[in-house]
Amino acid sequence: MDPTTDNAGNTGGPGTARASLEALRAEIAKAVVGQDPAVTGLVVALLCRGHVLLEGVPGVAKTLLVRALASALELDTKRVQFTPDLMPSDVTGSLVYDTRTAQFSFQEGPVFTNLLLADEINRTPPKTQSSLLEAMEERQVTVDGTPRPLPEPFLVAATQNPVEYEGTYPLPEAQLDRFLVKLTIPLPSRQDEIDVLTRHASGFNPRDLRAAGVRPVAGPADLEAARAAVAKTTVSPEITAYVVDICRSTRESPSLTLGVSPRGATALLATSRAWAWLTGRDYVIPDDVKALALPTLRHRVQLRPEAEMEGVTADSVITAILAHVPVPR
Repeated sequence: MDPTTDNAGNTGGPGTARASLEALRAEIAKAVVGQDPAVTGLVVALLCRGHVLLEGVPGVAKTLLVRALASALELDTKRVQFTPDLMPSDVTGSLVYDTRTAQFSFQEGPVFTNLLLADEINRTPPKTQSSLLEAMEERQVTVDGTPRPLPEPFLVAATQNPVEYEGTYPLPEAQLDRFLVKLTIPLPSRQDEIDVLTRHASGFNPRDLRAAGVRPVAGPADLEAARAAVAKTTVSPEITAYVVDICRSTRESPSLTLGVSPRGATALLATSRAWAWLTGRDYVIPDDVKALALPTLRHRVQLRPEAEMEGVTADSVITAILAHVPVPR
């Protein structure tokens, strides 16, 4: 499928790029209850060629959410369970000696896929965590001096437990900055939890998403068409300045030791454009920036210890900045 789109990505028929991604969101909802913001964040990351970090306590369907996304996409997917004894070569691959040819050949690791589910990424030591750095930024893996490109599209969807949980290794700032968005998965509301239990009582099996009715509804061609439409979304100079002012304010906040880098500002502009296109517009407004500021920036700032002891959070600092930075008219 390769629809011809106008600036807003419209073709007038049901098979538009936007319709495919809306169907993707609906398909994921067949398996995951009450996590619409996280589903939207995943779709935005796909549009921006970015990676996603999902954080939440164990048992809130982080892994199920990514598996449902994989089932609803016609993409190759692989999963790595990060454990304390996992080695970098277990992720990237390694050279293997072939006794038949008396030569070394490269055996690809699970990172050679379209959608990599990095499960509980902060349960493995930093050495193995860093094995993803080149893959996430350069979209290639270098082994024995030879760079090997990864498939396109390529997305890392990593889950992690909150850092205060036992047996976790906090991700370094350099790696956090390579995630386009950080999505927090909260505990469900009472009604959502009732819906989850009702589904299980009716025979829902999270290990068999096909039986739950989750079907592929979008593929690489849909993503390319959507990304081309997002690239045509107009950004006014006032919006660009607004994004810069928000990010510069984080660097001046007394509650933070580390503010948002220029790469973070670029990320916020990209996610705002994707959200504007998803909502049916071919131009960005301040509300788009506000809507994506928290997931795009929360992992790119670092709190001062004294502020953290007073109960200040990254989200509260960013929310306060959004309230004070002048909004363009």
